[in-house]
Amino acid sequence: MFTQQPGINDLFVQLGLPSDEPAIEQFISEHRGLKSAQPLADAPFWNEAQASFLRQALAEDAEWAEVIDDLNTRLH
Repeated sequence: MFTQQPGINDLFVQLGLPSDEPAIEQFISEHRGLKSAQPLADAPFWNEAQASFLRQALAEDAEWAEVIDDLNTRLH
């Protein structure tokens, strides 16, 4: 069975954030520039549930890991 890999829009929906392209680009623009040593999940703009989801998805190498890594790259 083929399961489509979640994309950036899906991740933003999962995080409870606006998921249209302009909103995603605005979010990235506003939050870009994280220090290289700061893990994405520890960024100050996430609420507790969002940070927990990011940590858990990465720790489990879940289907979300690839798109979270992409967001991480775009925010650092």
